[in-house]
Amino acid sequence: MLRITTLSENTAGRRNLLGEWGLSVFLETEESNILFDCGQTISAVHNADALNINLTKIHRIVLSHGHYDHTGGLYGVLKRIGREIEITAHPDIWQAKYARRDNESDRYIGIPFKKSDLESMGAHFNLNACPIQVAENVITTGEIPMVTSFEEVDQTMWVKEGSVWKSDAIKDDLALICKTGAGLVIISGCAHRGIINTLFHAQQITGVKRIYMVIGGSHLAGVSEERLWQTIAALKELDIQKLGLCHCTDLPVAGILAGEFGERFFFNRAGSMIEIP
Repeated sequence: MLRITTLSENTAGRRNLLGEWGLSVFLETEESNILFDCGQTISAVHNADALNINLTKIHRIVLSHGHYDHTGGLYGVLKRIGREIEITAHPDIWQAKYARRDNESDRYIGIPFKKSDLESMGAHFNLNACPIQVAENVITTGEIPMVTSFEEVDQTMWVKEGSVWKSDAIKDDLALICKTGAGLVIISGCAHRGIINTLFHAQQITGVKRIYMVIGGSHLAGVSEERLWQTIAALKELDIQKLGLCHCTDLPVAGILAGEFGERFFFNRAGSMIEIP
């Protein structure tokens, strides 16, 4: 059994839930409970309470990458857990990450906490660029290679090292892969390195071709029409049965996906709960 509950997303699908730019997803298997990302501020903890989900029963936290809208709720989550817990992520989550756009001030978008402060709350960081098994039949993608011809990392993403600016390849971007009898279930944080690259990598490292469901961010907001339609064509070729792309997918793009995929597409909002036998 696999139960997936979206705790935090840009929009809320039920009464008494908070919508907030970001993402947090709670996974329950028969053996383990995993929190994938923590939202931007208070939404993950607030919505968990509203949904009667006990965060103290989390066995492990996985961070998809080091941006504030996926990590800003981490301190509150650790406070609620109230004990030591392992956090799995890529080593680059601690880079000083910024968004740099023309005619705008440079904006810090990295983790809004010091590592030492999180460790004092019980966090134990397991940082690795390789895939890591976090539960039976649940693994991280690890670092995702860029293999498609049409996907690229957002050029507004930068890292500051001392006084030196470097383009951020966002190598810390990862997803969760769940092996089920129906096929792979893939949960993406933002897919900064491309949602199709992410899915191809999941197939490669698991040896499983069938992808049953994909939920989470796709970073299709603001991409060119050419890239959007190439992505849609690739998703159709993969014959995915359930598609709940959200967060940085953007609502207009989600509307197009709903039109293209019909009943296979669903709006994955805060409060969405999916069970897979």
